[in-house]
Amino acid sequence: MEYNTTKEKIAVKEYGRHVQAMVDYLLTIEDREVRNLQAKATVRAMSCFSPGSKDTADYWQKLWDHLFLISDFKLDVDSPFPKPEPQEIGGKPQRIPYKKNGILFPHYGKFIENIITALVEEPDSEAKTLCVENIAVLLKKQYLQWNRDSVNDDLIKEHLAVLSGGKLKLREDFVFPLTKELLEQLPNAQVATPKNNNKKPAPQPTAATRKKRKNRKKKSNNNNHTISNK
Repeated sequence: MEYNTTKEKIAVKEYGRHVQAMVDYLLTIEDREVRNLQAKATVRAMSCFSPGSKDTADYWQKLWDHLFLISDFKLDVDSPFPKPEPQEIGGKPQRIPYKKNGILFPHYGKFIENIITALVEEPDSEAKTLCVENIAVLLKKQYLQWNRDSVNDDLIKEHLAVLSGGKLKLREDFVFPLTKELLEQLPNAQVATPKNNNKKPAPQPTAATRKKRKNRKKKSNNNNHTISNK
């Protein structure tokens, strides 16, 4: 018995070993006209294994490219599309160069860095001072989104100095908002819930239980009525 593991590997597995055998047979046909007809028939058979939009030229070009790939680019037929080169199909795609922004603190983002850089160029004024304070508060709020366990106001001042190259400083009497207040402003802030909210609600009585209670109540009322008549 012959197993597939003992046979040669299939060039394109999605078409199976039967298509591979058909392409191998094409290589043995000497008559070019017959070989062209058989190549077209093979491509039509390959389309049954590759469902898709057959109205586009790209679909059929892909099948013809696979035909040449299965034959190890040894097949010589008149293709309606240019014959592909081995390096075009088997070669690795070019590496895409990613732009490196060089963000100093990823949790603040590049947009904040651009704002601070632009603010450094502004002349000193009361409006600039207020803007620096608002940016400092924003830095603390964004830091809390990244790490809610601990935040140090001195660390935020240090980050502001690094981002501005030491050109932006807060007033000595400036006080940061409390961490609790900033956490409440965050969109996913968690509100503390009372402890008794974790208790399970009392089960509702069933119809049979309600009927029994009603009968007991009715019987009790009848007994009371009998005693009062006596």
